[in-house]
Amino acid sequence: MAKALARAGVASRREVERYIAEGRVKLNGQRLDTPAVKIGPGDVLTVDGARVAAAEPTRIWRFHKPVGLVTSHADPHGRPTVFDALPEGLPRVISIGRLDLNSEGLLLLTNDGGLSRALELPSSGWVRTYRARAYGRTSQETLDRLQNGITVEGVVYGPIDAKLDKVQRRPGDTAETPANCWITVSLKEGKNREVRRVLESLGLKVNRLVRLAYGPFALGTLPLGAVEEVGPRVIREQLADVIAPENMPTGSRTPATVLAPGRRPNGPPVVDGVKVEREKKVYKPGWAKPSKPKNPHAPPKRKADRAGQTNLDEAPPERARPDSAKPLHARSHPPEATQIPTRSGQVRPGPARSSPPRPGPTNPGSARPGSARPGQPRPPTRHGPAKPRTPKS
Repeated sequence: MAKALARAGVASRREVERYIAEGRVKLNGQRLDTPAVKIGPGDVLTVDGARVAAAEPTRIWRFHKPVGLVTSHADPHGRPTVFDALPEGLPRVISIGRLDLNSEGLLLLTNDGGLSRALELPSSGWVRTYRARAYGRTSQETLDRLQNGITVEGVVYGPIDAKLDKVQRRPGDTAETPANCWITVSLKEGKNREVRRVLESLGLKVNRLVRLAYGPFALGTLPLGAVEEVGPRVIREQLADVIAPENMPTGSRTPATVLAPGRRPNGPPVVDGVKVEREKKVYKPGWAKPSKPKNPHAPPKRKADRAGQTNLDEAPPERARPDSAKPLHARSHPPEATQIPTRSGQVRPGPARSSPPRPGPTNPGSARPGSARPGQPRPPTRHGPAKPRTPKS
């Protein structure tokens, strides 16, 4: 009875046993006194007078757990739990495995308690993959010793595959200087705080732990705090030997990503419908501010080739300009011939142009006042008589 009601999503087995002791559960109209009762296909179950619907097919969700959440339905210390952070609309779910308070990453959720228990056992053979950042000194040779298993404080841990990915050293540090190391850890048992305790036995202090995969299910690009349901086709392919035929899901609905309350993959978080803006970063005097992002709508710049010429193939096409705005050599109307006088009084032809010619002997009417023609004395000015010109030697 307790297993059937828990599978139907009424409550956990322990809570169902309490419901039965309080006389809130009836089978075919008869009040039950013990959970040790088998249920047939045509039996009717009621809790507080409401009929319990049949259990729905097995469903699985991927949840990107952030740091600071306890993997428990109720915490005696009042800390926030994983199930409190889940969005509304999800049925009653339980976790497959656990992640401690300071760990983050992939956490599988399901509505099938039997499936959860089967996948948590080491006999399932599912590999849990973690990425740990630990502070200390280590080498790949030291990590290879974990492949044969290790015993820490009387607890025997099975084979562990650890790979040293990166060592973040500062300038001037030597190989003997402690530094942050990124290590990829793969194991099959998943005992309580196994990764942290094993690496601490090697002299490393884990300061960040992210679970990347649990069996065939990977974290991928799932945003922090988001929930995504696994499709029925994937469940049938990966868990055909674990799920009972009557609980096997059908169809091929597309999984949808649901964001947890108060979290979004982009932009500021939303709390009670109000955006919580992040505080602006304050820079110390003398520090350079980050450059502004490039405008994606700006036209591309012309690139110069080796000869110093502009690559016109990559330049944007020029817009048509009116004839008056074009250079003189590019205008359509024919230019007028001009003449330029010399010092000796002779006239030589000048370059062709369309603008009015300068005042000179060929255009006496356009002479400016106060100017003199070649061979004539300058007119007097307001400052007094004009000084005679001195011929150049």
